[in-house]
Amino acid sequence: MTVRRLAEKQPESFAFSDVNREWAEWRISLYPPGRQASAVISLLWRAQEQEGWVTEPAIEAVAAMLDMPKIRVLEVATFYTMFHLEPVGKIAHLQVCGTTPCWLRGANDIKEVCRKRINREQFHLSEDGNFSWEEVECIGACVNAPVVQINADLYEDLTAESLGALIDDLAAGRPVKPGPQIDRQFSAPQGGPTTLTTIEGASPSKGGSGAPQPQTPINAAKPTAAAGSPPDPTGAVSQAVEKAEDGLTTKEKREEKISETEAHEAAAAVDDITDADKPAPIASPRDGRPDDLRRISGVGPKIEGILHELGIYHFDQIAAWEPRQIAWVDDKLQFKGRIGRENWVEQARALAAEGGRSGSA
Repeated sequence: MTVRRLAEKQPESFAFSDVNREWAEWRISLYPPGRQASAVISLLWRAQEQEGWVTEPAIEAVAAMLDMPKIRVLEVATFYTMFHLEPVGKIAHLQVCGTTPCWLRGANDIKEVCRKRINREQFHLSEDGNFSWEEVECIGACVNAPVVQINADLYEDLTAESLGALIDDLAAGRPVKPGPQIDRQFSAPQGGPTTLTTIEGASPSKGGSGAPQPQTPINAAKPTAAAGSPPDPTGAVSQAVEKAEDGLTTKEKREEKISETEAHEAAAAVDDITDADKPAPIASPRDGRPDDLRRISGVGPKIEGILHELGIYHFDQIAAWEPRQIAWVDDKLQFKGRIGRENWVEQARALAAEGGRSGSA
């Protein structure tokens, strides 16, 4: 691992914004007395989201909030490469994987694009200050090599040409699509599955008629099972969970909870979305105080800003979204299915019940 030091040039001071300070205090409160240091990574990350990088004054502020020696916080900031110790590009910081699988698949060509388009040297800004880059060790998406992490998203199956186009789109403010940059679904084989695609039918000698039996795809969707759910043939686990959760009856729980699979499939099935399906916006946050939408897992500062532009400021607005509205927002944010996969609506419903920052009108 390379030596990581703080930048020589540092700002004079750091202070969390009012919203971020409130969030930091809430985060610290999740840990029992004497264990506040457990929030150090969360607070450093929020400081980086606010400033773009982790400054020495930010490290000192986090240390003071958590009653930790400064050196302990510095150890964390310098150990984890996700923390930027010097300024990065205002639009994007590119982390280029150079480990063996990516190297074999063209990572050197990717790095050369960064040298030509951004700066000859790593950790240096482009002339306009909008981009920066660095080489990192394994990002963990080797099947889709070569891979570049841009801000919080992975861009996979890259070539020198597709990375150049990606930089052009980012610079122009055009929407970009994370994930594979070729015709591939996630990490599935290029061209689709090649093995384990069927289950052999029953032997003619045991089938009675001798006719070939239909072959069922192994990965065929089971209409009654939620994606990712473990087998539960007797239903005992599901029944136990239903009875235990908040004292709700089975009927109440079923009426309240729409499974992730159903929500995702309903949104995916909508293909005639128009602006009439846009969730009802509000002109400004109630009482001038928006909810901290970043408390929803999957919502960062950039997405929160886009939601504000769409007139979405409060948890209860998101909690009320129907499938067509989810599909409209999915399309607007350019990440099909993410809202369903990350259960934004259920998260927002729970946060709205806590009161959020503004609560209901």
